[in-house]
Amino acid sequence: MKNAKVIEPFGLFFNLIFTVALLISRLLHPVSVQGLEYLPRHGALLVANHSSNWDPILLATALPRDYRLRVMGKEELFRNPVLNWAIRVGGAFPVKRGGADIQAVKTAIQSIRDGQNLLIFPEGTVIRDGIGKADGLPAHAHSGAAVIGVRTGAVFVPVFMDGEKKLFHRTRIIIGEPYTPSVTGRHGTAEEMQAIADELLRRAYALGGQQVGGKPLCR
Repeated sequence: MKNAKVIEPFGLFFNLIFTVALLISRLLHPVSVQGLEYLPRHGALLVANHSSNWDPILLATALPRDYRLRVMGKEELFRNPVLNWAIRVGGAFPVKRGGADIQAVKTAIQSIRDGQNLLIFPEGTVIRDGIGKADGLPAHAHSGAAVIGVRTGAVFVPVFMDGEKKLFHRTRIIIGEPYTPSVTGRHGTAEEMQAIADELLRRAYALGGQQVGGKPLCR
């Protein structure tokens, strides 16, 4: 990324949190990973389907340890002081669901401009049997990921994760080819942002041979 600031080396606490998360997640939910070669080292916006609270942990620990990943996570996860500390050290930051969270958007944009990478689940909630757990609506994309990506010039990378995550059963993680949409003007229109978000989610599910909200999903 142009004008990206120098990023500090990974610290002791990050390596500790990453190692613990890796050991626990791989014991309970082993994974197979395809498409690591598609990941840009800097300025990527990973857009993944969301079917389990394990998704961010499984994906983050499936990437190289030195991959600079920030994760936009629901605010509720940050209410426990110990968990709040651990996931912030690991690169997560909170977002309020159900409305525009300006601070979260600013953090996301700055992270990409600083040369880091960002993971967003555009559905905004865990999807089970095609329905959002938090909103009760059919699986669909919110436009925020598209807005952040277009405004920062990030490279969009769709990611598919198997929906049904059974203990000790392998979960597929499939990383797709980078996607760079075209827009009107510098930031595009609201309609274009929604169309891009819809296309990103479609591409993510398609990597697993599914339509948006398709099975297998967590039950």
